[in-house]
Amino acid sequence: MTEDIDRLADDYHDHRLRTSPTWAHLIGEYRYADRFEDVSRTSEDATARELRRFAARAEAMDDGGLDEQQRITRALVAWDAAAQADLVESRTTEHAADPVFGVQAGLGVQVPKLAVPTPDVAEAMVGKFEGVAIHLHDLAERHREGVAAGRTPADFAVHGTVEQLDGWLGTPVNRDPMLDVQDPPAGVDAARWHERLLAVVQKQVRPAVAHYRDVLRDEVAPHARPDERCGLTYLPGGDEVYARAARYYTTVDTSPAEIHQIGLRQVAALEEEYRALGPEVVGTDDVPAVLRALRDDPALHHTSGERVVADARTAMARAREAAAGWFGRLPGSGCDVEATTSGAIAYYFAPPSDGSRGGVFFMNVSDPEGWGRFEVENTSYHEGIPGHHLQLGIAAELDDLPELRRRVFVAAYGEGWGLYSERLADEMGLYSSPLDRMGMLAADSMRACRLVVDTGMHALGWSRQRAVDYMLANTPMRAGHIGAEVDRYAVTPGQALSYMVGRLEIQRIRRAAEQRLGGEFDIRAFHDAVLGSGPLPLPLLEGVVTSHL
Repeated sequence: MTEDIDRLADDYHDHRLRTSPTWAHLIGEYRYADRFEDVSRTSEDATARELRRFAARAEAMDDGGLDEQQRITRALVAWDAAAQADLVESRTTEHAADPVFGVQAGLGVQVPKLAVPTPDVAEAMVGKFEGVAIHLHDLAERHREGVAAGRTPADFAVHGTVEQLDGWLGTPVNRDPMLDVQDPPAGVDAARWHERLLAVVQKQVRPAVAHYRDVLRDEVAPHARPDERCGLTYLPGGDEVYARAARYYTTVDTSPAEIHQIGLRQVAALEEEYRALGPEVVGTDDVPAVLRALRDDPALHHTSGERVVADARTAMARAREAAAGWFGRLPGSGCDVEATTSGAIAYYFAPPSDGSRGGVFFMNVSDPEGWGRFEVENTSYHEGIPGHHLQLGIAAELDDLPELRRRVFVAAYGEGWGLYSERLADEMGLYSSPLDRMGMLAADSMRACRLVVDTGMHALGWSRQRAVDYMLANTPMRAGHIGAEVDRYAVTPGQALSYMVGRLEIQRIRRAAEQRLGGEFDIRAFHDAVLGSGPLPLPLLEGVVTSHL
């Protein structure tokens, strides 16, 4: 039986690597380095069938001969494969124009991080570049299918993506973002290798970019949904698609309507915290006035991207020094901070398995003045230490677990841990001033509002503008950042729910352990239990914590 569960975990992990080859490359798995993600309908159908088979294999296994960790592995495969199949069968690729995380937005960040450690991987990069061209052609065809089926993207997403594709094509080909690659290893003719990559970009990728742009602009845009109907509820079968997405990202069976109410309650509770901290920070306990001051006072905002990154590194040094008092186990890998001008406001890349680099999180400094001085520390604690770097760094080093368990990402667990870490940082005394503590509240406001506006748009039919107005009234975020955030929720339905739902569940699990153990509760042991079995759906996590404490 042990061999059966180990084989199942390995087979499923290989499936995940094979169907997400760029992610595999980023984590140091090079078997599929010659590939790029296949979004064709044929591949999607095959992937859905394979996922259902994995779920069935896991469900058919008898728990009786398995130890605790093997039972967790079985349950994880059963849950993840079924949830992933639900998403794939939702056909979201047909309306997936995405100016936030789309291929045209992501490649400029991903390609420089793709290691080229051997001549074989260098050769594989040529195939990967060719795969990008195929990916773009397939995306265009999938959008045509979407138009025929009445499943089209929102107007802002189409036009934003077209604008980015135009920008890509407007870049001189010898400075194409895909050519910002790491140097090949010794033994490879670097000049010739770069020439080959340039030729693929020039002859295959650029024409594919133009084709995708033309299809979006000429065939999809005339049928795009207006901003007033940007939610999934306006698509055929959209309510069920959103319910599936919500279940996948939160891992719990809480309906979108109930999640909406949870968000409203969290927003109301935060008002009390703003009233308590406001006089010390901005001289008033009037919540709208507090939010306006945080949003609009130039003295409370950065003017330099370099300073944003420097302050994040200072926060990381402070967190690194304090971590041992709160965690029994810490990752061996380091964590750095880098600036970027694309993608989300901040995001983390885990260390690859070959140790070629440590973890790194990116701070988007395309608009330095958009960064409040109060936002940098809480973001650093979320993305780095004690947040994603501890969670993913420790998971990568759990050598007694299958590779699947170390590398799977469960959004509610990972993002819930990141948000829990922002509050934990307060317990750890990491915030350097009342202003920086205010950043913790500001971040909570955003994540609470996400529950309201994500469900508002996709389940309740809110317009994009109504979502923007709600966040403007209930967070200190600037209008430009709010617009970008709402766009993100519109194009990745359900993902934004994972943060606050995950944090509330982790906090609930902790409270239950504190009540059960009383004076014997050990915070280090609790955190080690939460992080010591790899990423898990939240119902599984609760069982693990209960059995380990």
